[in-house]
Amino acid sequence: ISDQKPLGCWSVKHGQILTCPVVCNFETHEYIAVHDDKVLRIWKNEDINLDKAFKATLSADVYRIHSLPGGGPVVLFRGGAVRTLDVLLEAPQQEIENVVSDEVIRWSEAFMEGQQPVLIFTTEKDGDFFVYVQKPKMSSLHKYKLEQQESSKPLCFTAHLTKQTITLLCLYSNDAVYQVLIPLQQDTEEEEEEILSKSLLLNFSVPGTVLKGTSLVVLDKDHVAVLGSLAVPGKEPRECLSIWNTKFQTLQTSKELPLGTSGQLWCYEENFFLIHGKVLTVIMYKCETSSLAAAVGKLKDSQNLDVSSFVNWNTLEDEELVVSFQSQESVALKAESKMNLRSRRSTGAKVQPETLSVGQLLLNLKDASTYMLETELRQLMSKAPTPDLQATIGCVVTALTDRCKRNPKYYPQNFLLEIVETRDLSYSLCPDLMTVALEKKDMHLLQICLERFPDIPEEITYACLKAFLSISEAHLQNIDVNLDSVICYIDVEFDGKEVKTEIVENGFSAEMDQDMCDIKIPKETQSRSDGESCPVGLQKAALLNAVLHSAYTETFLLPHLKNLPAQQAILFLRYLYYLYVKCSEKVNTSLPGIRSPTINQIMDWMCLLLDAHFTVMVMLPEAKELLSNLHKFVRAQVRFYSELNKIEGSLRELQRLNHLRESQTYSIEVLEII
Repeated sequence: ISDQKPLGCWSVKHGQILTCPVVCNFETHEYIAVHDDKVLRIWKNEDINLDKAFKATLSADVYRIHSLPGGGPVVLFRGGAVRTLDVLLEAPQQEIENVVSDEVIRWSEAFMEGQQPVLIFTTEKDGDFFVYVQKPKMSSLHKYKLEQQESSKPLCFTAHLTKQTITLLCLYSNDAVYQVLIPLQQDTEEEEEEILSKSLLLNFSVPGTVLKGTSLVVLDKDHVAVLGSLAVPGKEPRECLSIWNTKFQTLQTSKELPLGTSGQLWCYEENFFLIHGKVLTVIMYKCETSSLAAAVGKLKDSQNLDVSSFVNWNTLEDEELVVSFQSQESVALKAESKMNLRSRRSTGAKVQPETLSVGQLLLNLKDASTYMLETELRQLMSKAPTPDLQATIGCVVTALTDRCKRNPKYYPQNFLLEIVETRDLSYSLCPDLMTVALEKKDMHLLQICLERFPDIPEEITYACLKAFLSISEAHLQNIDVNLDSVICYIDVEFDGKEVKTEIVENGFSAEMDQDMCDIKIPKETQSRSDGESCPVGLQKAALLNAVLHSAYTETFLLPHLKNLPAQQAILFLRYLYYLYVKCSEKVNTSLPGIRSPTINQIMDWMCLLLDAHFTVMVMLPEAKELLSNLHKFVRAQVRFYSELNKIEGSLRELQRLNHLRESQTYSIEVLEII
């Protein structure tokens, strides 16, 4: 989430449907999915094809799988039966009993009570709601009936386990949250159906508004979060996320979500997850100890007054300050805001200029002069380091790029370079920076970003590659580019004469490699195709090296690479081949210099490029010789390492003999390897 990088993607066959959420087995680090209600799939991160993953067809429809740390996955069937995954895999076709009678499961959750998993689920039948509590390892089952509420019904449920008691919270259609306490009974025999009484926990009564909740999560013993729509008389309902103090019945904070949501809200390790518009939004929060003073906004703790609010709700309000990444083609992750459940300041308190939050300061500088803007931003970055300093710098860069988009003539290249080179930033903190740099054709800034940012989307990486390949060598001569990654190994020309920087170690070189293959290449083609001379200039080579260093996921990069023009793809492949030959000249297969590409990076990109353009390259006459030479060189490499493998045993024996012999005198020995 922090790097906003997709790590893997798997899909079922056409016509198959995933019928319950996928979970992770914390013990085996495997993913578990169910498609078409009964087909169980289990696979690991390194598995690529889901169709080849482990498959088990069950005898009954699955409603949900719950994965518990320390307890393993628990499977809940639509008929109400519960099995642990281990028991289920021993006999996938085992008979599954029907626990519920003509009831439909509406919600389920699982907990760990000591070493025992506990599963709770609710069902509905003819307007009546029932609660089931099961301990699958003890074959314990208890059924309860939920007390009815006049003219309203439950919309959603959530629960938590505390001291042998399950606290079930029910969000009803009358805009209230009710609490139901269910003690965990120790006996394993089924008792008669009990009726659970409920008590009012929270009433969403805000003067002049009506909150219609759709999703509810528990944050701690005193706070809940509600996702729903806020209806104001005379206006259209607006979706919002709100935090409530259940202890003192107060609304702590609320924020409208203008792009709309799916109605679902998740909470994990002090992070909210919700679909906002077309993206998955992640909102950090922190619950502090509940007190009456904090609930009514009268807390006067000086430490709580000094709140850095650059990532408060305002970042969702003003798009120019939102640190986000949106993709048209895939669901992205978005780190939007961090909020603190602290006391709201008294409305009569006077805010001093030095206590302005970063968000407020940037809003005030929105229309300031260029000189004042940069001066204030430099002062902001020069402050003493704080835990939020990195995100503050991200907001500063966002403010600069916003000014660039509003004013095409404004572009603080040196200021942006200084920030990127001296601060530990990431793409997610300033997502518009590289887009603006591409528009301005700022190759130096793009190079630095590619080398430093760990979370660049594949779409942007491809855009940089295309820009680097399309720009002319003449134009690059006038651009300041960092040449540290190429200056130590690339061939340089002075006065039309080529100066070689080839380093031959232990007699291994490209010429020897060609001799091993018994293939003669005409001299006039060697300088052009066999990797002896670099097909691009120093500046372009340095830029391409930055692309090679950028992290990527093959599944998401390959579709973009297929759009690369054929001539640019051939040029890039020539350069990769040149680097491959250079690496092979050295025994340690590494290039000299700072941030030079590694042999693995070179080969991975060659494979990617060939996968994306192989058909086109085979058809193009100018690419055939390059592919032929690449094939010959790789074949020679295979032969060379095959010969090394043949003498590996003899070399190991020689090493062993040297350890056994303790010669004190100088000697020359000749060893004959047969």
